[in-house]
Amino acid sequence: MFLGFSGWMDGGEVSTGTVGFFAKETRADVLGEIIPDDFYVYNVPGSMEISAMFRPHAKIENGLVVELNEPTNTFFYSEEKNTILLQGKEPQLQWRRYANALFDVAEAHDVSRICFLGSVASMVPHTREPLFYSSFTRDDQRDKVEAIGMTPTYYEGPSSFSSFLITIARERGFEMYSIVAGIPPYVQGRNVKCIESVARKAASLLSLDIDFTSLYAEIKTFEDEINKVVEQRPDLAEQIRKLEAVYDEQVGERKVSDSGLGNEDTTDLRDWFDGQGFKFD
Repeated sequence: MFLGFSGWMDGGEVSTGTVGFFAKETRADVLGEIIPDDFYVYNVPGSMEISAMFRPHAKIENGLVVELNEPTNTFFYSEEKNTILLQGKEPQLQWRRYANALFDVAEAHDVSRICFLGSVASMVPHTREPLFYSSFTRDDQRDKVEAIGMTPTYYEGPSSFSSFLITIARERGFEMYSIVAGIPPYVQGRNVKCIESVARKAASLLSLDIDFTSLYAEIKTFEDEINKVVEQRPDLAEQIRKLEAVYDEQVGERKVSDSGLGNEDTTDLRDWFDGQGFKFD
């Protein structure tokens, strides 16, 4: 089972985009849904501008309500690959109840392995591969993670939903992994190049045979558009060249820190990107 959620760890739409790619490529059909009741905040005290960010989107035509978009959490099943996929929105409330609903589906369908897919903004240039980090349920999974070029995560701080899920997975006896990619902070919108990279890692980890050729044309267009922007921004191009040099040196010497490239060598770069309005997760 592969999991992708919009929310905290969906930079570049890598989490939801990778699961969406798998669903399309494996010709998966809708299996079912987690009903959104009780899992999301629809209203908060405050101004209309604040509360509007939480309310479902409605569409009304000539007085008739034709559309009301609540958060969706949809399971897909690929009979061809014997794989279940969940594409949803990270719940805001009742995490344990949501997690148990998810694992009930996995249990009912004899799922043996579960993998969350996500991303965070990191000091990585778009001209290089993402950095990959992983957490998991058992010590004996570490060798498998390291064998495909991922670094076991060291982290202490506010919990992601994936960390919560891994905790519940351990309680319920599931083998679960997270694959989190560190991706460029200055690339806005859907990052199809990183989606492809994460999909390859996930397919390798869970032994899923998948064809990636449908992404190649989109990746070429994506790279061309980024290169055009960079050509028009000499200041950005210079910072990317510096970032490439730091990335190549530190990755080559295997001196990558657990939260991205070493902070000492990238402090000035991070300050520059922060000053340009690029956000880090």
